[in-house]
Amino acid sequence: MPDFHSVDNDFINKIEGIIEENISDELFGVSELARAAGMSRSNLLRKIKNLTKISVSQYIRQVRLKKGMELLQQTLLTVSEVSYQVGFSSASYFIKCFHDYYGYPPGEVGRRDLTTDNQGVTDKKRKYGKSVVIGIITIIVLASVILLILFKPFTPEQSNTEKSIAVLPFKNDSNDSTNLYLINGLMESILDNLQKVGDLRVISRTSVEKYRNNPMTIPEIAKELNVNYFVEGSGQKIGDQILLNIQLIEAPGDRHLWSEKYNREVKDIFKLEAEIAKNIVSNIQAIITPEEENRINKIPTDNFIAYDYFLKGLDLLNKGTRDNLVKAIPFFEKAIEHDSEFARAYSAIAMAYHFLDLNQVEKKYTLQVNNYADKALFLDSQLPQGLVAKALYYIDEKDYARAVSYFEKALDYNPNYDLAIGLLADLYVNYIPNTEKYLEYALRGQKIDLKTYDSMTSSIIYLHLSNAFIQCGFTDEAELYINKSLEFNPDNLFSEYVKAYILYAKNKDLSETKRLLVETLKKDTSRYDVLIETGKICYYLSDYTSAYKYFKKYLEIKKALDLDIYRSEDGKIGLVLSKIGLSVESEKYFSYYLAYAENDNSIYKHLSLSMYYSYKGDTDKAIDELKLFSQQTNYTYWVILFLKIDPLVDNISNLSEFKKVFNDLEIKFWNNNKRIKSSLKEKGLL
Repeated sequence: MPDFHSVDNDFINKIEGIIEENISDELFGVSELARAAGMSRSNLLRKIKNLTKISVSQYIRQVRLKKGMELLQQTLLTVSEVSYQVGFSSASYFIKCFHDYYGYPPGEVGRRDLTTDNQGVTDKKRKYGKSVVIGIITIIVLASVILLILFKPFTPEQSNTEKSIAVLPFKNDSNDSTNLYLINGLMESILDNLQKVGDLRVISRTSVEKYRNNPMTIPEIAKELNVNYFVEGSGQKIGDQILLNIQLIEAPGDRHLWSEKYNREVKDIFKLEAEIAKNIVSNIQAIITPEEENRINKIPTDNFIAYDYFLKGLDLLNKGTRDNLVKAIPFFEKAIEHDSEFARAYSAIAMAYHFLDLNQVEKKYTLQVNNYADKALFLDSQLPQGLVAKALYYIDEKDYARAVSYFEKALDYNPNYDLAIGLLADLYVNYIPNTEKYLEYALRGQKIDLKTYDSMTSSIIYLHLSNAFIQCGFTDEAELYINKSLEFNPDNLFSEYVKAYILYAKNKDLSETKRLLVETLKKDTSRYDVLIETGKICYYLSDYTSAYKYFKKYLEIKKALDLDIYRSEDGKIGLVLSKIGLSVESEKYFSYYLAYAENDNSIYKHLSLSMYYSYKGDTDKAIDELKLFSQQTNYTYWVILFLKIDPLVDNISNLSEFKKVFNDLEIKFWNNNKRIKSSLKEKGLL
């Protein structure tokens, strides 16, 4: 390890001591170390990385291996006994890690560490002897590599997407279409098991669904998804038997690497799913850690009838739509009736109820979301789906701080859990606006090996990243990533209208922004988000007749779907209604806007109140509220771009006090922009 300053050295000694105190506990990992050290997980990750140049998990393993070396040198314990004493549940995995770290297996420690009285001479002989051996091995390896390059056919390891895999939708071999949910469930369970292997990069289920009835060849799909391996499968259920055919295909040459036909009893379905996943991993020569193998072997329920109901519900849940959510819930309830300790079923039903309430004015199912999430976590406190379900309950309750804590706990147990990362990004942009946090989680989402995602998912990730960059004032980066988003999916209308705003940040041309939004809206006239954005640009242009046309259509859709959305825009709608002579309707929307502003717990509360009082002509209150807002940080770039031209502030925009406060806001924003850039660099995200 490198030398440290005294304070840093004390910190490292403390961390090493904590690890050694828990060294026999194989489950003692990053999250447990952070708690024992009294630090947040992110702070621990950053500090250990800065001081040791390796990750926390690597550092923990290094301490375990050094202790293992010490025990092998100083005791008569066997390699197997030592491996368990230093927290490795598998002796074979300990041997592999030991060899990787020291360059030779633990069984050779006694022979290599024989000492003489002339220790220095022995050390030198060992050092130079090892150098000679390494030199010889290097020559052999180089010669082998040259021969391989010249004569070996292409293999996936030569690609820059090594060990990436997609599980294509399984086919139902039965004439009974009602069996499809079971085949889909088998496919998803095998996929889920593969996703537990850190040495693999696995495409999501939703990403491959579009290839279910697609005539594209394997090489064509491989090029589109940028992966090396594919799993194809087909099967059926006959009585109490499951018949399944599985093939593993090397993508570039469309070459079959392995295939197997399985005929198992239904009661052995979990063993079958685990066995198939491990066979696939073995044939790809990926490494499974003992912890990962334990997770793969973990049985979600010992009741097949419960599992069967769960798969039926999951099939519907994955299809989305309100109708499918309603149909999914009884299946999850049946699963729970047959196994009252089925944690995954509880978390699934909690999520279904949350999504039924999503964007609805009246939340009908908050109690159910909470109860089912609690039951899932009571049965499995480390279940990521259960932790996310509990976070969704707190979002429904508008207790966003607790929602954040549960999302972060889910990431403690699965640092690459893209659902939790995506929901955190959404939280920081829509519920507790914080431009810095939004950008941080958008960047983390992009870091999860983006190259293995399908084009649609990649487009959404880049959209989030671009939107986060522009909100923090990074215009060039925002434009770069919004173009990437549209390259992956030219039909992403979210990206189209975000790009229109990014271009406005560069050229300040409202007419051009309106033209781009109108072109976007033509592609789908029912998109209420594009409708309201187009209406807003007309509003900024003081084209109130056109603004009303778009706002009216938006309000019709909002009412028809009973949506609780865009309440912060009610003031703009109220002003437009006033300008076209609909005074009664205007006052109604201004009353909505005032209620929204007074109950807003975000950083924008005082800005909304300032705009309300400005419109009402109470300039003193408007300026006072604006001054209160100016004490905030991490507000969006849109405040700087649009506040001065917003018709709601026409009554105060020419006042010297307004100009002074706005100038302060600009200075603070750009100073914060520099600080965010520096902070993200320190975290290794930029």
